[in-house]
Amino acid sequence: MATVALTCSLPLQPPSASSQSQSRKLVDTIVSTPAQYSSSSTNSYGSLKPIVVNGDPHTFVSAPGRRIVAVGDLHGDLDKARGALETAGVLSSDGQDFWIGGETVLIQLGDILDRGEDELAILSLLKSLDIQAKAHGGAVFQVNGNHETMNVEGDFRYVDNGGLDECIDFLDYLEECEHNWEEAFVSWCAVSGRWKQDRKVSQNYWAPWNLVKRQKGVIARSILMRPGGPLACELARHGVVLKVDDWLFCHGGLLPHHVAYGLERLNREVSQWMKGPSEADDSPQMPFIATRGYDSIVWNRLYSRDSDLEDYQIEQIQSLLEETLQTVGAKAMVVGHTPQPMGVNCKYNCSIWRIDVGMSSGVLGSSPEVLEIRDNKARALRSTRDWSSELQVADYT
Repeated sequence: MATVALTCSLPLQPPSASSQSQSRKLVDTIVSTPAQYSSSSTNSYGSLKPIVVNGDPHTFVSAPGRRIVAVGDLHGDLDKARGALETAGVLSSDGQDFWIGGETVLIQLGDILDRGEDELAILSLLKSLDIQAKAHGGAVFQVNGNHETMNVEGDFRYVDNGGLDECIDFLDYLEECEHNWEEAFVSWCAVSGRWKQDRKVSQNYWAPWNLVKRQKGVIARSILMRPGGPLACELARHGVVLKVDDWLFCHGGLLPHHVAYGLERLNREVSQWMKGPSEADDSPQMPFIATRGYDSIVWNRLYSRDSDLEDYQIEQIQSLLEETLQTVGAKAMVVGHTPQPMGVNCKYNCSIWRIDVGMSSGVLGSSPEVLEIRDNKARALRSTRDWSSELQVADYT
């Protein structure tokens, strides 16, 4: 079992959106000074002990004394993602994408992909924030959702046309960066807006060739997302379940048979499948128990159902939840996946928190909300910004 303590000796600044040259200068600093790992009992940022991580991908996290904030499904909406992160108190509101969360632990619950046109930019932003957070004794974690596994599988049914365009733009930008993945990926959020604007200026050129353009986008996305592709390998750094102190985080919901299978094993097998063939395994299989089926970790909606349930069914669900939490030694579980029109809420004596509010303009277009956990107590934080002009869409998966 891999164990590391997260600290970093160099304060890092995030990429500025003002120019590509500034972002490239920043990424040179980030890439040349990777995060250092220390086993010391204290850090230089305060009295809190360092964050200790077990598992590869990260599965168990000890973050003593930290404030924890969790963000639900983002689905390619960069504006709403920034709004959620600002609401969480970890992102500056000046447009510079600075980490202001100090020693906070941020957890994003998956479904960044599909339904929006800034998917890679959101992933890039979270990567940049993780680098910055480590410099201040904090951390950023992600878990993959069903839309991440669908895309690695090659299921592009819910991809927005703008998302395909972003894949084309990013591959061109990667070439500009001389195929330096870290440089391109970390700085993409800072420059993606300019690339999008340039693309829209040239839209008239593509107008008669929309089908050709879409085919080009599908090819670009396949290059990035297929098992072993660079973006699939980036996603493989994250698991499908994460336990931070007394709290479980996953996209759909954890059940007793998932726990019996082994949380680290689940994360490891999904990661190996995303990384593609290797010398150790020339044909890694997609782990059905984690990624396929109505009761898999990323698809399960059992804890998010409210309507048409009889009393005995509610009791059965609560029993399953209690068994799951007791087996792994957790106080409560936090899930996304199923949009909650009433906002962030809890059920079953608040042992399950549902935090997908459908904030993306490609889902419900609702105002951002996040979950804050302090001293083992949870509460919802709601954005005070007026988002009423956002598009309302009811269909979701």
